[in-house]
Amino acid sequence: MLDKPSLIIRIAVGKIIGFLFGLAGFIFLPYFYPESDWFLRWGILFWYTTLGAIIGVFGVVTYHPVLRLPLPWWFRAPLIGAWMNFVLTLFTFKTMQAALISAFGDKGLLHSPFWFIVEGAIVGLVIGYFATRLGGEGKATIKE
Repeated sequence: MLDKPSLIIRIAVGKIIGFLFGLAGFIFLPYFYPESDWFLRWGILFWYTTLGAIIGVFGVVTYHPVLRLPLPWWFRAPLIGAWMNFVLTLFTFKTMQAALISAFGDKGLLHSPFWFIVEGAIVGLVIGYFATRLGGEGKATIKE
């Protein structure tokens, strides 16, 4: 972690790591799903960049506002990643299903689009780790 926690650094790190995951999806998607179009590829790139920014911003929240339970980075970041990919899966169910069937077949274990929720949790965990490690967390990240 740097000497002074910073929300700007958290967001920047989250966006950079998210961009790298999105770039991997942008580059490798045609190999797994040849029918993918440019809109899907650009959407994945922008989606994970935005996901990184959201996880970076939520580093300020270390306690649940209603339940007053602690929300450590290793719980908060995968939860946000899983939730955001759940919403993405609901909106793009048919496309995600076609991509996974194209990659793994329709009889395999990984043919359900809801595996993207697990992917979102893993990506969120990675983003949350680096954002917290390099940018800090909690209210100390906000300069008053």
